[in-house]
Amino acid sequence: MSALDRALTIEDLKRIARRRVPKQFFDYIDSGAYTEGTYRANEDDFRKITFRQRVAVNLENRNLGSTILGQPVSLPIAIAPVGSTGMTDADGEIKAARAAEKFGVPFTLSTMGICSIEDIAENTTKPFWFQLYVMRDRDFIYRLIDRAKAAKCSALVLTMDLQILGQRHKDLRNGLTAPPKFTPKFVAEMMLKPGWAMRMLGTKRHTFRNIAGHVSDAVNLASLTEWTRTQFDLTLNWTDIAWIKKRFGGPVIVKGILDKDDAQLAIDNGADAIVVSNHGGRQLDGAPSSIRVLPEIVDAVGHKTEVLMDGGIRSGQDLLKALALGAKGALVGRIMAFGLGAGGEAGVARALEIVRKETDTTMALMGERDIRNIGLHNIYSNDLERRQGY
Repeated sequence: MSALDRALTIEDLKRIARRRVPKQFFDYIDSGAYTEGTYRANEDDFRKITFRQRVAVNLENRNLGSTILGQPVSLPIAIAPVGSTGMTDADGEIKAARAAEKFGVPFTLSTMGICSIEDIAENTTKPFWFQLYVMRDRDFIYRLIDRAKAAKCSALVLTMDLQILGQRHKDLRNGLTAPPKFTPKFVAEMMLKPGWAMRMLGTKRHTFRNIAGHVSDAVNLASLTEWTRTQFDLTLNWTDIAWIKKRFGGPVIVKGILDKDDAQLAIDNGADAIVVSNHGGRQLDGAPSSIRVLPEIVDAVGHKTEVLMDGGIRSGQDLLKALALGAKGALVGRIMAFGLGAGGEAGVARALEIVRKETDTTMALMGERDIRNIGLHNIYSNDLERRQGY
């Protein structure tokens, strides 16, 4: 039995990934901004929520399927956009998209993916989501939206919380670049990660392919990196949703909501769904965890739109807690990334199966047969009261 087969939790996959993936790319996955306080809170705050156990209930014919934006899903999750996924493992976005498709959940490609929109479309058979960062070069953004539309992406995920890049100390200390710079330190590490190195040598995808070749001023790694660094749009505002939605012609999900007033503004300006998110703790360190603010946002706008969330989900139990607090579904990024680092496409499949099994078993022990019925009655109300004081 392989190490992947023996993995029982996402933490197991994380340990395997740490051994297989070069430090700068593993740290990129497993890090947050500044003190990483919000990154840690995303996970820690889930532990403060406890389930109500119910017994002597008929548990036959359990259902984990649901819908997100009207589309059937085998489990109410989607793969979150994660930049540079193709540096965790060669052709990583393609591998993750294939695993998601087989599992029956949406995959979201990041603007900053190593694989391009066209790469994913050529290697999958079902529509996927595309995550958009709005940049100053609007002609480029127009073309990017048109490419997503041509690839028949079924939703556009508009990330609103990265007008300026949060400082991530690990990335700076590691000198993170894609592709990596072949310093003596990195070459020495490659000798300890020969599998990763051989897979990377076997692919042509080593840089940001959604950008490379489509930006005239970016002719090499240095110029591409500098162009990207200066392009995040400080003037991004709610009215931008309208023209983005019109040009795309399909559903627009607004990601990066942590405040109920912002949630209402997103809806007022045309968002078809929102994602309660603090960017995985990688932007405003000191912001609340996503799960902490989820209930008040659901109370404010949950009757008007689908509320999704991400941040801190590492298990099926976490997923059920998010659903109990009103989320329609959850986006999972690090679950995918740890699986990918642990074993490529098979690792992502293993990660999703671990979450599915945890969800199914936990739901049954809660006395529930249908995931669509999960709600506040499945957790203790005093947990919510305590949440207001920490």
